[in-house]
Formats: sequence, C-alpha cells, structure tokens
Amino acid sequence: MVQLDKEEQKLLDSFERGEWESIANEEEEIKRYQSYAEATFKKEAQVDIRISQKDLEAIQKRALEEGVPYQILMSSILHKFVSGRLVETQR
Repeated sequence: MVQLDKEEQKLLDSFERGEWESIANEEEEIKRYQSYAEATFKKEAQVDIRISQKDLEAIQKRALEEGVPYQILMSSILHKFVSGRLVETQR
C-alpha cells in the first residue's frame, strides 16, 4: 500500500467524505487558471523596490509554506492586487 503524507491523507479523507464537487465548465476553468499562471510566471520587466527586512522575511516564510520562490509570490500578490482579485482573509 502507498504511504501518504499528512497533506495527501487530508485530501483523501476530504474526498472520501464527499466534500468535493465537480465544476460545471471544467475546460473554461482550466483555461482561466492557465491564464493566471502564465501572467504570474511571465517575466516582462524587472522592478527594484525597498521593503522592510521584517516584511521580506514574512514574505519568504509564506513563500516557503506555499512551496514557491518568494519573488514569484510577490509577483502573484501584485498581479492579484492590480486585477482586483486580492482578498484579505484571517489566518
């Protein structure tokens, strides 16, 4: 039997409890998220900014949690902000 890590087991348990739902227009959703990924990872310009060491460390920590380089996370945050899709949530 395959050994699952904690995250994989959590997903499997959720699926087996019936918490997952199919989406109505799968192909359209796939295209939409592909465009998000392309916009996020596309390098068109380089920008130098100054931020506090504390903020940089917090971004780097969050990027580690998300499993992405911190520059990609910063780019994604800025992209979501300018496109009006950045939503603040409580952690």
